[in-house]
Amino acid sequence: MQNQSNKTTALYCRLSRDDDVQGDSNSIANQKKLLSKHAKEYGFSSTKYFVDDGYTGTNFNRPGFMEMIEAVEAGYIGAILVKDMSRLGRDYLQVGMYTDKVFPENDVRFIAVNDGVDSNEGDNEFAPFRNIMNEWYARDISRKIRSSQRLRGSAGVPLSLPL
Repeated sequence: MQNQSNKTTALYCRLSRDDDVQGDSNSIANQKKLLSKHAKEYGFSSTKYFVDDGYTGTNFNRPGFMEMIEAVEAGYIGAILVKDMSRLGRDYLQVGMYTDKVFPENDVRFIAVNDGVDSNEGDNEFAPFRNIMNEWYARDISRKIRSSQRLRGSAGVPLSLPL
């Protein structure tokens, strides 16, 4: 990799409404603290947050993510840190395209802190399996939410506020 000292390190945070059900551990504020701490530990001094609050990981059409990718393609980003692989996304093929093709082609180091993934350390054999599990989780939670809404609707419980 080229010298990245003059490039910015992207600290990417994402939280969907479904993830928020899991409590404060995934909150944007907690992700920012974790990523900032690790950026310092890795020696990254020039950092910028890219945040998508309330966006699903199954869709990559997210404003913070798209802004980050534009900066990657423009050559401004030298590294990307995320809390874990699921924060980048929950679509196995898309995540793989970014981590295996887009980031390396743009000389971007990728680190998923809690998953122990660091592209500078070579391929992580478990990363593809995590990506598959993250996609399955998204499908499972979506199915459960639809089922819950059907039950509530069948029971006469309003699903939204009246207009």
